[in-house]
Amino acid sequence: MTENAVRDRPAYPQTVETALEDAERIEWITLFWLAVIVAVMGWAMGGSQAFKTAWIEDVLSLLAPASFLVARRFEKKPPSEGFPYGYHRAASLAFFFSSAALFVIGAWLLYDGAMSLMKAEHPTIGSRVYFGTQIWSGWIMIGALIFSVIPPVILGRRKLGIAKKLHDKVLYVDAQTNSADWQTGLASIAGIVGIGFGFRWADAAMAVLISLSIIKDGYGALKKATISLLDGMPRALDSHAISEDARLLKSRLESHFPGTNVQIRETGRFFRASVEPEGKRVLPPGLRREYLSEDDWRLIEVTTALRDVADRKKPDQS
Repeated sequence: MTENAVRDRPAYPQTVETALEDAERIEWITLFWLAVIVAVMGWAMGGSQAFKTAWIEDVLSLLAPASFLVARRFEKKPPSEGFPYGYHRAASLAFFFSSAALFVIGAWLLYDGAMSLMKAEHPTIGSRVYFGTQIWSGWIMIGALIFSVIPPVILGRRKLGIAKKLHDKVLYVDAQTNSADWQTGLASIAGIVGIGFGFRWADAAMAVLISLSIIKDGYGALKKATISLLDGMPRALDSHAISEDARLLKSRLESHFPGTNVQIRETGRFFRASVEPEGKRVLPPGLRREYLSEDDWRLIEVTTALRDVADRKKPDQS
């Protein structure tokens, strides 16, 4: 890869660069607080299955910020001979694997909780002695749960604005998950209180409810990641609908190049658009053989890039 090619790679506006720096900083803060929460909840762990499921969800919450930070490390690397397009899709790949892990573990937790519910298992919550005073472990777990929802909710709301500015799906899903963390905490507390009042089924029922929430988050994220990796039309941050920016770009390109087929895909946070003559999506055999004599069937597209020429001087200009 030449020096000019490296220098000519896509760049972010200064406002976006600043937002990316803010995103990295807040994801490091998120990792710190989640590690503290996981440690506190691990210490407070008792006989509640809902609490155990909530603790596993907090462990899984580490995946999204870690994926974002790892992807950012790769994104900063310049294009190379082996990766001439750069590493902008690193975030999509990391997003896919973390989403798949979320979905699979959520499904396992659902099975575990459902089996406990069907077997009508009777969980027990004991007591602990601190400074000569006996304390019901349920109170300790409830305290840990209340503590566990405060930092994620605050950080999640902070991330939402940054994610929208960056059009970053990894950060957006992470922000949504953090912002809704209070629901998991409330369900876990309900399960613990249910045990305290003798409603033994309540704990397993809340565990099933939490696992369904994990599966829902995992499935939604997995679908978005798959669409991106399969070169699907860019999607909106908050749904699976096609992005309004992509629709506008497609409309304007079709207007500027009438009688053509416009294709748009997303590479990380960037758009790549291809304009092809209508009805001529396949290269003529002769042209394919001219550029690739053997296995010419593998060549399906040759793209000529359209660049901004507004700042180029005309030959008669001095």
